[in-house]
Amino acid sequence: MTDKSFQDMAHATRLTRAGKLAEATALIQRLLRGEASSAACRTGPATLIEGDSVTMDPAAPQAAHPAPEFSRPDARPRMGLGETLRSLAARRMPASLDIGISGVPQPAPDPLPDGASFTTESYANAAGTRDYKLYVPANRAGQRLPLIVMLHGCTQSPDDFAAGTRMNALAEEHGFLVAYPDQPASANAQKCWNWFSPSDQRRDRGEPSLIAGITQRIMRDHPVDASRVYIAGLSAGGAAAATMGDAYPDLYAAVGVHSGLPTGAARDLPSAFSAMRQGAPGAGRRSRFVPTIVFHGDRDETVHPRNGNAVAAQSTASANGLSSTVQRGQSPTGHAYSRMVYADASGGTLCEQWTIHGAGHAWAGGSSSGSFTDPRGPDASREMLRFFLEHRHASARIL
Repeated sequence: MTDKSFQDMAHATRLTRAGKLAEATALIQRLLRGEASSAACRTGPATLIEGDSVTMDPAAPQAAHPAPEFSRPDARPRMGLGETLRSLAARRMPASLDIGISGVPQPAPDPLPDGASFTTESYANAAGTRDYKLYVPANRAGQRLPLIVMLHGCTQSPDDFAAGTRMNALAEEHGFLVAYPDQPASANAQKCWNWFSPSDQRRDRGEPSLIAGITQRIMRDHPVDASRVYIAGLSAGGAAAATMGDAYPDLYAAVGVHSGLPTGAARDLPSAFSAMRQGAPGAGRRSRFVPTIVFHGDRDETVHPRNGNAVAAQSTASANGLSSTVQRGQSPTGHAYSRMVYADASGGTLCEQWTIHGAGHAWAGGSSSGSFTDPRGPDASREMLRFFLEHRHASARIL
């Protein structure tokens, strides 16, 4: 990234502090597209302002214009990074994108079935403290259940992410626990997981240690089947989920990455911008193979679709003798898709890569009661669950 680009970002910070929020948002958006050339006249991906420093809000869901209602059949999701400044921007987003920050209402929670619970807990270690919400389905006493850890995207909350993905309803239907770690604004001004920070990319350090600690706490406190523990995320949460699979292959039996980036895609602000705009350059292989399912819209303007390819390539690089086949289909609610399936010699599926044609930066098949969803499918939550339950961890243990 050039010195002029850094000057542009600094100018966006000054605009924000001066209360010129729409101008700052537009400047950062144009910078992401590579259009900014003079700090005095442009507008545009989200910068996060923490004290006197300027950091990036990478992989945040965004709408470059007031976003369409994705449930409308003639609307195409069009998302960009500047959505992370939506709480600062002067214009108002549709109700389906309200994300529960700066006074914007969160989705009304669905009524809990009798015997189910959705509670807020907290976990702390040397890296800090994180709250999380835990859904426990009804009438499952005496059973060891799978656990899915869900990492929200920027500006989202556990309640919002649960509403949008409908994962709690699937937990009730199929019998598993769901945990939603909450990234606070104190850790990242737009509540993004810091996937681009080297200190948050390693085992037993930073945010990975907190997410793993939450997972292990739930495994100790509840009847969890240690061989069926999984992790998934959207956008910045998807990038964090990929990191968790790399850092804790002995904890998670499979990983789901929706609209995210591969492990190690960025090490600082300039490389984060580059990876999101152009695709991650040759991300290295994982230290150990972990089954992975990938979803990415081929019109994603926030995280380039090449990153979906990179996640799949990274996840399969350490597995030998895989065959691949392509399946094509059409969601009953709208989108066509291509599904690349990587299988071992016995026919077991070890990786799936779903490319959703015409889709932007949004959770496929999600509910419009949550933010950053595209109800036109396919149903990413249900397909992730199917993929997860096909995989068990042969040597799982509580660490």
